[in-house]
Amino acid sequence: MAKYDWLDEYLLSKLGAVKDYKAEWEWFRYLVGGKMFAATCQPGMQYKGYDGRELLQLKCEPLLAEALRNEYQDIVPGFYMDKQNWNSIFLDGEVPDDVLRDLCDRSYSLVFSKLTKKVKEEIQSASIEKE
Repeated sequence: MAKYDWLDEYLLSKLGAVKDYKAEWEWFRYLVGGKMFAATCQPGMQYKGYDGRELLQLKCEPLLAEALRNEYQDIVPGFYMDKQNWNSIFLDGEVPDDVLRDLCDRSYSLVFSKLTKKVKEEIQSASIEKE
């Protein structure tokens, strides 16, 4: 993640965001309310088209996901994810920082918006207690 060295801190700065490691997938996951909004992984060389390159997985609205894939060669359908709703971004690629930040924000917002009212309130109240 050297090119986007700000990424881990940025994802963890989201309200209620936590990071874990899913050993059986070899993925670092970023979760809010127990739901994944981002993940990093490095598919092995056996996965054609990925060539051992590190990926960031982000949730995305389907129409925007398709448009982004057409605009950026380093944005592809989600690796081992629902390819309609998830994109993978090559972390050694040429996606501009501002675009990547926006996509992180959108992914977080999509997942947060689907949480129950109770979970959202718990996250928000925990944030207030920290201040």
